[in-house]
Amino acid sequence: MTTLHPNRKNKSNMKNSLVALICWLLYAQMAGAQTSYSLQSPDGRLQFAFNLSAQGSMDYSISYLQQPIVLTSALGVNGWDKGLALSATSRTQFDTIWTPVYGERRTVRDHYNAMAITMTLNKNERRKLQLQVRAYNEGIALRYLFLEHPEGGNDITIEKEYTAFTMPAGTKAWFTDHAQGAYQLMPLAKWPGASERPLTMQLPGGQYVSIGEAAMVDYSRTKLVLDTLQANTIRCSMYDRVELTTPFATPWRVIMAAEKPTELLANNDIYLNLNEPGKIENTHWIKPGKVMREITLSTKGAKGLIDFAVKRHLQYIHFDAGWYGYEYIKASDASRVNVDPRRNPKNDLDLPEVIRYAKSKGIGVWLYVNQRALEQQLDKLLPLYQSWGVAGIKFGFVHVGSHRWTTWLHEAIRKCAQYQLMVDVHDEYRPTGFSRTYPNLLTQEGVRGNEEMPDANNNTVLPFTRFLCGPADYTICYYHRPSLKARLAETQNARVLKTTSAHQMALATVYYSPLQFMYWYDKPEDSQDEPELEYFDNVPTVWDDTRVIDGAIGEFVTVARQSGNNWFVGTITNNNAREVKIPLSFLDAGKKYMANIYYDDPQSAVRTKVSIKRMEVDNKTILNASLLPSGGQAIWIQEK
Repeated sequence: MTTLHPNRKNKSNMKNSLVALICWLLYAQMAGAQTSYSLQSPDGRLQFAFNLSAQGSMDYSISYLQQPIVLTSALGVNGWDKGLALSATSRTQFDTIWTPVYGERRTVRDHYNAMAITMTLNKNERRKLQLQVRAYNEGIALRYLFLEHPEGGNDITIEKEYTAFTMPAGTKAWFTDHAQGAYQLMPLAKWPGASERPLTMQLPGGQYVSIGEAAMVDYSRTKLVLDTLQANTIRCSMYDRVELTTPFATPWRVIMAAEKPTELLANNDIYLNLNEPGKIENTHWIKPGKVMREITLSTKGAKGLIDFAVKRHLQYIHFDAGWYGYEYIKASDASRVNVDPRRNPKNDLDLPEVIRYAKSKGIGVWLYVNQRALEQQLDKLLPLYQSWGVAGIKFGFVHVGSHRWTTWLHEAIRKCAQYQLMVDVHDEYRPTGFSRTYPNLLTQEGVRGNEEMPDANNNTVLPFTRFLCGPADYTICYYHRPSLKARLAETQNARVLKTTSAHQMALATVYYSPLQFMYWYDKPEDSQDEPELEYFDNVPTVWDDTRVIDGAIGEFVTVARQSGNNWFVGTITNNNAREVKIPLSFLDAGKKYMANIYYDDPQSAVRTKVSIKRMEVDNKTILNASLLPSGGQAIWIQEK
């Protein structure tokens, strides 16, 4: 046996190698070190995982029912995406029930587990970022809070948000690139532009996920785009940069998750819960209701509409564009009546007399005002309209997206509240839950409604996409009378109403809007007092409870809503005929009810081709609905 005796040189080399190996192992350990935290929803079904790498970059992932629904994805904003170091963490639990001024249900539960992770940027105690995360049973919400230093705030400019959502391969999304656009079911590839929010997706494992934005009040709108470098990854895309002074928080990024698409709609209170509580102390003047627009812009026409509103149990009439002149001309003065001669050459609208007459009949009056006039005259118009007795203003053609106009719009809504004026915002504005804070914002457009003459396929997508983030002013029709402009264009692009009368009737229940426009393309003389109008007469616009009974995106949906002892049920199908079962298990056990069923009937002698069937039901009843292509069915259930 031979023993080797290393010389001094060999000993030195071995020592150096050992030191090098130890240093390398320590470096590798440090380089791979990361700080990790997790947060579960109260029911344990959703789990959020957070990682902060040794280089100070953040990422996260989300699992639902132990299945990954958002894979490891980036977090951060420009300048705050690396070099972050942990400073502190905290956890809280929150569970309360609050009562809205109005809503889809009488009370709302706000229940979540929360985690706040505070980090310094480049070890600078004056520059701190806090990632705030809430885990609801309905979804995960996260945002960035830029903290103020005790010695004063810092000016922060945000041009890009790096929050990403890497989805499982095979995910498909219901895509539209603008708020009033049509939806397409597309893979996460080759999108023609940026997606509107909420973005609802169907995962290959059968789950449903919807990405949205809440509490976007003093900030820049964020849409969603595909990452050009990473497959199946969606990134935030800000409209423009934001310049603010700490402390301030970004809007919430909302990731809802569900086993069925109906659960998404049933859980849409998450948007309200992510906004501040109400700021209006006295809310007695905020009164939701049904409204019909006045298109003659004349005293005689307006009084005739008021009489029709009384007869048909509407609460408001609305003067549309043109009552103060041509809305696009800067010189048009919204503080006085000056009817656009193209609408009424006689200019014989006595607005004070109309408002007086309306009040004597218990009817309120709304006025349309283009943003051009609002921007120039807002502080003059609001006290003036209050003195006239105006109930509310419909903002027209508002600018949306930019930090400047987003801030202006929400400040205008706040000012309207000071003068007890309700608001309906039209065109591309989509809600993010601000109506919880300022409930004088009753509704908004931001939807492909009847002004666009959509087909029934569109209407069966909307409940699971657009209506997740809040009410929409869809403008319900009935007598199939599109505008003159639409009729003239009919031969070119078929701009005619593409659904049945019963479909339109059901929308009054399926679609939630505290201010619900009825008979959009109709005039009082179009009505022949059809028997089925009793449904429109009695259906309210706000509710004590809401149940999403059944549905599939782009195919059909059934929604039941309660008001007092009455229930109203709306069912619509897409362009295809369909047999639908409607269980009435939501009714109180042991009680008997009378169901008034309004359905499409091609054999009906009534010109609207809607018939009525009345039958006794209880909570064990299962109704069968045979829906025509593009059709629907409405049910009014009264306790006996």
